[in-house]
Amino acid sequence: MNVLIIEDDLRIAEINRRFVEKVPGYQVIGIAADGLQAKEQLEVLQPDLVLLDIFFPDMNGLELLRYIKEHHRTTDVIMITASKEVETVQDALRSGVFDFIVKPLVFERFQKTLVRFQDYRQKVDRLKKERGPIGQEEIDGLIHSAGEKKESYLPKGIDTLTLEKITAVISQEHVGLTAEAVGRQIGVSRSTARRYLEFLVSKEEVIADLSYGDVGRPERVYRGR
Repeated sequence: MNVLIIEDDLRIAEINRRFVEKVPGYQVIGIAADGLQAKEQLEVLQPDLVLLDIFFPDMNGLELLRYIKEHHRTTDVIMITASKEVETVQDALRSGVFDFIVKPLVFERFQKTLVRFQDYRQKVDRLKKERGPIGQEEIDGLIHSAGEKKESYLPKGIDTLTLEKITAVISQEHVGLTAEAVGRQIGVSRSTARRYLEFLVSKEEVIADLSYGDVGRPERVYRGR
């Protein structure tokens, strides 16, 4: 899968590039920082997938999304943006975006989307080769591949959104944070943060240790692997 990144912050574009290329079957073939570069590279490179921000000095990403859907119908788009307005999400979905991911980008969440996209494209390619009408079962398979899958494996009391927020905080921490400190950063209680952190420890995605201060009992601290 050939990917074009359209992002005016080159530091974030580089992070996105590294994340893309950690997923088997994907390669980044270009990075565009503004609307002019984006349209030029879309025309020349004909990517399978575009990772698109919304905020640019010279354009709105939603306008470019509609341009892509009109002029590059074989290219799909995943929005990766700091925008969280309901109207923006609704507009993006109506315009045909494959997924909408809020910054900061969490690799595990992003990876699931790329795996879904690859599955969707493979099914489309197979059905095209068969060159016949497709039935409800095949249509359902495409819709389910393109649609958001619920994380049914998560235990009771653990929801995807909070887990992603805590994972994002702790993945940037190499010294160690207490559950209270993590809770303050994302706006949840100490006990809630600890429940999620212990879940991540059980999945071997976070390391837990004890910090011994000058007085009082030792505190349990967490850091990313």
